[in-house]
Amino acid sequence: MPFDREHRPMPEKLTFVALGSSFAAGPTIEPVADPDAMRSKRNYAHIAAERLGANLIDLTVSGATTSTILEETQLTATGAQFAPQIQGVPANADIVTITAGGNDLHFLGSMLFTSWSMNAPDSPLTQMMGQEFTAGIPSPDDDSIEAVVSGLTRIVSAVRDRAPNARTLLIDYLTIIPADSAMQDVLPFAPEQTKTFADIQTALATAFRLAADRSGADLLVASKVSRDHGLGTSTPWVFEFKPEVETTSGSYHPNESGMRAIADEIVHHLSSCHQ
Repeated sequence: MPFDREHRPMPEKLTFVALGSSFAAGPTIEPVADPDAMRSKRNYAHIAAERLGANLIDLTVSGATTSTILEETQLTATGAQFAPQIQGVPANADIVTITAGGNDLHFLGSMLFTSWSMNAPDSPLTQMMGQEFTAGIPSPDDDSIEAVVSGLTRIVSAVRDRAPNARTLLIDYLTIIPADSAMQDVLPFAPEQTKTFADIQTALATAFRLAADRSGADLLVASKVSRDHGLGTSTPWVFEFKPEVETTSGSYHPNESGMRAIADEIVHHLSSCHQ
C-alpha cells in the first residue's frame, strides 16, 4: 500500500503545509496575507487549517511553477524573490497540499492574455504578456503533460524526503471552462480559444491523476467537485475577468466560495481517512 494511503493516528496539533501557485494562493481574495506572493488569508489552506485547528505554513506564491517549488528561485511582479517552496517544508509536517502545474502549461496566463488582447490590445500590460505568446497559445501535448506529471511526482518525493510522516495531498484545479457547450458559447472567447483552454484544463486533470497514481499521493479532484461551478454558471467558484490592472491577477482564479469548497473537501478527506 502506498505510504500516503496508510491509516495513521492524527496528532493533537497538526502542522499543515501548503505548496503551490495562484490557484492555491488566492490572489485578490481579501484579506491579503502577503502582497508580494499575492497570497490570501482566505485561501483553502487557511480555511482548512483553521477548521482543523492546525498550525499553518503557507508557502504558496502566485506564478509558481513546479520548478520554483522544487529548485528555482521565483521572482515576482513586485520584484520580491522567493526561495524554492520545498525548502520551507519542516520535518514535522503532518499534511502537505500541492496545487501546481497550471503555469507550466500557461493555463491562466493564456486566458488572461487573451482577455486583455480583446479588451485593451494596446495596453502596456497586454504587450508585456504578449511576449510569452509570440507563437500563439500553446496546446498541451504528451511531452508538456508528462513534464507536469514529472514535476508533481518529484514534489511529492521531495516532500517525503523532508517530512517522512506527512500525508501529501495533490489538489487539482477548479473547473473554469464548463463542459456544457451552451455555457461555453457565452464565454468571452472565440470558440477555438475556448477549446484550447478546455484542452489545457483536461490536460491538468490528467496530469494530476497520473501523478497521484505514480507517486501514491492522495488526490483531491477539485475539477470534478466543481464541474457545475465554472464560468457562466449560476454559482461560479472562480472569478470572471477583472479588467482593472490592480485586481486583474484574480481573473479566472478561485473566489472565496471556491476556496471554501476545496477546504471542505480537504477536511472531509482527512476525516474519512482516519475514521
